[in-house]
Amino acid sequence: MTFPINFFKNKKIFITGHTGFKGSWLCLLLHKLGAEVYGYALNPPTKPSLYEEAKIDTYISSYIGDIRDLEKLERTIRHIQPEIVIHMAAQPLVRESYKNPIETYQTNVIGTANLLEACRRVPSIKAIVNITTDKCYENKEWIWGYRENEPLGGYDPYSSSKACSELVTAAYRNSFFPPGDYPKHGVAVASARAGNVIGGGDWAEDRLIPDFIKSISQNKQIKIRNPYAIRPWQHVMEPLTGYLMLAEKLYSQGVDFGEAWNFGPDDNDAKNVEWIIKTICNLWGNDPTYILDTTEQPHEANYLKLDCSKAKTKLGWHPVWNIQKALQSVVEWNKAYFNGENIKDITEQQIDEYLQTFNEINQ
Repeated sequence: MTFPINFFKNKKIFITGHTGFKGSWLCLLLHKLGAEVYGYALNPPTKPSLYEEAKIDTYISSYIGDIRDLEKLERTIRHIQPEIVIHMAAQPLVRESYKNPIETYQTNVIGTANLLEACRRVPSIKAIVNITTDKCYENKEWIWGYRENEPLGGYDPYSSSKACSELVTAAYRNSFFPPGDYPKHGVAVASARAGNVIGGGDWAEDRLIPDFIKSISQNKQIKIRNPYAIRPWQHVMEPLTGYLMLAEKLYSQGVDFGEAWNFGPDDNDAKNVEWIIKTICNLWGNDPTYILDTTEQPHEANYLKLDCSKAKTKLGWHPVWNIQKALQSVVEWNKAYFNGENIKDITEQQIDEYLQTFNEINQ
């Protein structure tokens, strides 16, 4: 199954969190696909940001607002009358959730409820995708991947807030967009759980590869936490194509796809932190080095993998770039950035390369 490139042309798509790292990549991807893109978010969360460096606000319609403000959010969606809604706005960091747990719950739980509540009263909407995380599962440190029907949980405020977001999504789907009444309301609602996403333009605090890039730019050694922690690393294009393939199915086939979905790498690409850093050091060259951070750290899971069998079987989605290629693309993107090259061009070149590979594999 090839990626549905032509489906998104002229579709009106509303994205929350469009000023963030993943949101910015999604905006550029959808712009290339010919969609009418509308974004709603706070100002970019980092300085620099991909959103500003690529001048994304010149290619889409951007609305600056807080998803905790239900009145403004609903007014904006009513004005736009979108067909597809992709909810990405969130407080996305585990360590930040320890510092600001109430804000994390307000944004990730009440923000999701606000988004779904606003969508109830906009008849143009046909498909809603809520983006959560692989960390929404009750992590038992298993060696196998979690399936979509595994229990939800969350040790830290971020993880549990995303589990709550999943529960809110299911409650709204059952209560206000019930599958049995689909012919009446015409709305299909799904959630998507992705692994640790990497890519050019991520400058977030307390993330492994952004911290590495920052250390390189400052000629410092990077400190790494939890060197043996294993995560489902994947390039940002992997889950984004999954989200859009899911949105297309929700739009065209409805409630048969209105459920939770995993989007993660193949098992052999779930690597530990030290392996990731050693590999990216080799790819970067010039002998960058790292040291272990021995200070006391907040709890983080040591082992986490996703089972993506359902997405592979029912959506025709599967990972395209292995971890080596994903890390290579991150290094190439950041070297181009440091060399002063055009950021939008760099990003779109990688989007084109990814989609070409995706469709070649599926021919």
